[in-house]
Amino acid sequence: MDRSSFGASPGLMAADPSLVFLIKSLLYPVVAAANLAGCLWYWREPFSGPYFLLEVLAFFCTACVLDVARLDQRMQSSLVRRFLEICLRWLMVVAFVWAVIYSAELDDRLRRPVLLSWAALTPLWLLIGQIGARAMLVRVAPQHIAPRRAVVVGLTDLGARLAEKLREDPFLRIDFLGFFDERSSMRLSEHRGERLLGMPSTLPEYIASHGVNLVYITLPMMRHPRILDLLDLLRDSTVSIYFVPDMFVFDLIQARFDRINGIPVLAVCESPFYGIRGIAKRASDVLLASSILLLIWPLLLIIGVGVKLSSPGPALFKQRRYGLDGKEIVVYKFRTMTVCEDGGTIEQARVNDRRITPYGGFLRRTSLDELPQFLNVLQGRMSIVGPRPHAVAHNEQYRKIINGYMIRHKVRPGITGLAQVNGFRGETANPDSMATRIRYDLEYLRTWSMALDLSIIFRTVTVLLGDRNAY
Repeated sequence: MDRSSFGASPGLMAADPSLVFLIKSLLYPVVAAANLAGCLWYWREPFSGPYFLLEVLAFFCTACVLDVARLDQRMQSSLVRRFLEICLRWLMVVAFVWAVIYSAELDDRLRRPVLLSWAALTPLWLLIGQIGARAMLVRVAPQHIAPRRAVVVGLTDLGARLAEKLREDPFLRIDFLGFFDERSSMRLSEHRGERLLGMPSTLPEYIASHGVNLVYITLPMMRHPRILDLLDLLRDSTVSIYFVPDMFVFDLIQARFDRINGIPVLAVCESPFYGIRGIAKRASDVLLASSILLLIWPLLLIIGVGVKLSSPGPALFKQRRYGLDGKEIVVYKFRTMTVCEDGGTIEQARVNDRRITPYGGFLRRTSLDELPQFLNVLQGRMSIVGPRPHAVAHNEQYRKIINGYMIRHKVRPGITGLAQVNGFRGETANPDSMATRIRYDLEYLRTWSMALDLSIIFRTVTVLLGDRNAY
């Protein structure tokens, strides 16, 4: 589990060597400031007072907003997504810097070609710097970063996973020596291949004779005599000691460490939209929804008139659904059926459903019936991207049979979502198909980022052009 699970900088780890920690922390702000210096040189601008202020703002804003550079192995497989996230965060930096410059009335003392080239090129240089830093560390780490020696107390499944992570990350520069456990090697047959070094009671002598630097304890974190005895044994050494709690027994949703007036607490299930993340999410929703409604309002009028002329009944269909924190909201859609069901029992639309009007069938296939939900976004009831809201009757039905069903309501429901772009639109014919949809919803909560939202929006367009699951 990386630190991003606990609301911290996603690339930093407590076990990082000093050089790796320094490069991860300073790479983005240094690249942003260096690119500004390069733009000044290219446009032959003197490094005067206003540009010095811009350099300082660029350095500290980039350090705060872009977090740290990810140099782990997963960075290679998600390069496009990482670049999108860099671009989105960089837009926040540029917006803040420009607001400061404009408020200080310095905009007339700065050349626009310098600012525009700096704003446009920096995201690319940040990505190049990230790739280059990783390549450099692959070469430098073995020669210039002294390896540290580590042992794990507790040959458990968690301990075995930790050992695997320590071995596979070249930047950690950790030589994993083996395990200490009270049980005999015969009782640990499920972990064959792992080296058992001895009993925990022999750990102090082993540390002294083998130069151990790090001790990871993967035994259950409770006030157990074994834990207290082990800590007493290690008091007479200078090793770094880490407890590794077995968080894998929980279905973690945005888990992170926090403090309440100095008392540490661990969030096991929480919304991803806290602090600045929530502000950024809401701001992007309002901006996009407002822009889209300004563009499509004539289309909304045309569709509404078409609904009224095609069949008796209202143009808009209003239905109660569960929103943020499981509170009831009213969701708008263009009416596509001859009925407006919103009671305790609701029958889902099916193939060749006689309740669907011919005009309504066209709206459903093209998802044009969902357009009024941009009004729900402006109201604050919904988001553009998030788990799709279900009718209250369906919520009450499935919350009893699908574990974790209600967790999806930790965020505002969305017009589109991760489940929908992965093929789960339209009818959920059985509990298994609904359970799969819920797994995608919970995965969205675990892995949310602005880049993920942008990716889902782009993929939604492709799905609407080719998907036939909605009817």
